[in-house]
Amino acid sequence: MFGINQLRTVALLGLLSGLIVLAGYYLIGNETGLLIGLVIAAFTSVSSWYFSDQAALATYRAQPIARDQAPELYDTVQRLSDRAGIPMPKLFVIPTDSPNAFATGRDPDHSTIAVTQGIVKLLSKDELDGVLAHELTHVKNRDTLIQAVAGTLAGAITYLGQILTFGALFGAGGGRGRQGNPLGVLFLIVLAPLSASLIQMAISRTREFAADQGSAEITGNPLALVSALQKLEELKQQMPLQGNPAFSHLFIVNPLNPQGLQSLFLTHPPTEDRIRKLKELAQQDSQSPEPSAV
Repeated sequence: MFGINQLRTVALLGLLSGLIVLAGYYLIGNETGLLIGLVIAAFTSVSSWYFSDQAALATYRAQPIARDQAPELYDTVQRLSDRAGIPMPKLFVIPTDSPNAFATGRDPDHSTIAVTQGIVKLLSKDELDGVLAHELTHVKNRDTLIQAVAGTLAGAITYLGQILTFGALFGAGGGRGRQGNPLGVLFLIVLAPLSASLIQMAISRTREFAADQGSAEITGNPLALVSALQKLEELKQQMPLQGNPAFSHLFIVNPLNPQGLQSLFLTHPPTEDRIRKLKELAQQDSQSPEPSAV
């Protein structure tokens, strides 16, 4: 299942790359300006990825926590990090009773896990293990890097659409692709950026399934994460977490509650789908033959 998630991510990144190629084909204009636009989009996205941990932590007023302030939490993260085979991340606490957690950082050697005060109070030891193992899997799988690549590609597509929009409005560079192919123009201005956003969200949802899978492998207890997700989903309705929606993809459960067409842009799969897959994993584990005693 984990391999399938990886393949889906690669396929979705390939679709984003294909959209750029197709958009570039439809865009007939100044090639130097196009190159500059792509460089700007890439630089912006990579910079955002490189400094995203600082921005996210500052947005939610997260504070570093020392080992002597939370020795049990430190011991838990150290134990799970050893199981995952990665260095122990830095730990931060977000001063809110809304239960949630996220991981950030550009690679396993520069990673951070932030937990809210509420999630530490709410969850049992096994449930918190499941949540922390989920976040450690994000770190291990370098999901922040994957999201940065997806964001770079989606940003480049959006920038191409903006170039053509301005060209159409002000009559700049009226090449044959702009004047002679109205469907291509429509694709580049409207459909390509929309498709890129949807694919970017799909990549994020795929990574959440993979992190759930990783949590089950690290803890050996998929049902603990099931219980945690049920509690977190219920409590987020009562105690929403206020903050920048741009960072909602980081959290283990989406702190936002979009309705209708907005649900297409959710960065997380439906919690009930995640729970169903985790229960399937638990059932598979229960049916696996016990190792024979020597």
